[in-house]
This record gives sequence, C-alpha cells and structure tokens, in this order.
Amino acid sequence: MTRSAFAAALTLFAAMAAGAGAAQTALSPAAPQPDASARSPGLSVAYAYPADVRELKVAKDWLEAGKEPGPPLGGLDYMDSARGEPILTASRAEFVAAEIGGYLYFDAPGTWGLELHSNDGVELYLGGARVERFNGRRPCDTNGWTEVSVPSAGWYAVEATFFQRLHTACLMMRWRKPGGAVEWTPRDAWAFRK
Repeated sequence: MTRSAFAAALTLFAAMAAGAGAAQTALSPAAPQPDASARSPGLSVAYAYPADVRELKVAKDWLEAGKEPGPPLGGLDYMDSARGEPILTASRAEFVAAEIGGYLYFDAPGTWGLELHSNDGVELYLGGARVERFNGRRPCDTNGWTEVSVPSAGWYAVEATFFQRLHTACLMMRWRKPGGAVEWTPRDAWAFRK
C-alpha cells in the first residue's frame, strides 16, 4: 500500500469513527400524550432499601422484591448531598434503590444534548430508548453528553433506576437545546400521571 493510499484509508477511518461517535438516539413521543388534567409536576418514585448495593441488577432485584412509594421528585434536580442527608425523597441516607417514572417535555423537535450526573449508579430510558447507563459507584459525575433526536415537541416517557450506596448522592440533568443553549433541565419540564 502506498503512503497516499494509507493516508486516504486513515482519513476515511477517522471520518467513520467520528461519525459513529456522533450517532443520535431516536426518541418516540408518548402515545397518547398525557392530558394536562392527568399530570402532576415532578416524577413518581418508589424505593427499596437493600442491605448492600453496588450495581443496577441488585437495585432492580430489591425493587422487584418489594418497593414503597415515596414523595414525588421535583425532577432530576438533586445536587450532591451531605453525609447523613436523605437521598432524593427517600427516608434513608444510604443503601437506597429508586424506581423513577413519568415524562419529560421537549418544546421543539431537533437534536438535543443530555448530560446526566449521578452518584452512584443510574439507568435512564427516555421515549423508549436507553440514553444513559452507569453501573457502578462514583462521586457525583457524568458519562458526558448524549445526543438524542426528538421528532416533535411533546411529552416523552421517563423510566429510570437509580441507586446510592454510601455517603453522598446526586441525580441531576442538563440539556442542550437544538439552538445550542445549555441549562439545567427545568422542574416544569417533568411530570407524571396522577
């Protein structure tokens, strides 16, 4: 292979790799859209309290075995807690598993960026597609930005599993709108069925 052929192949490979990294996850709007009279602000949540939890499978197993409803979340807007503070709206500060549900409202079609911060593990589905997964323990951190394709303005189903093991916890999300503006996802963009 000549140097120029090798350089061309390398350039093509780099372009393909860059394109693969920019892949968007397509979301599907909720059908039917939840009527205003059937929506409450925030997200629904149910908790389980494992003896120990280090991965999503354990959190899901405990939630499946028995969960209790908790006060609704204000959205995904929970900054890193201090030691001893209850996690989200749970009654405990450690060894917490949460099942979260509801809707997120996108006010315009297009490509949106999402950045979810968690401490510890989290798996998030939006509009039927998995958009985030971290299966382990960490301080309040993120996997980085994920791009999603929103076909139309409206409500999109939210399903999430979250766990926190020891010390502190966070669960919060920023979004980048199609025009490029970055902000913490506002609380009025979240809702769940009454």
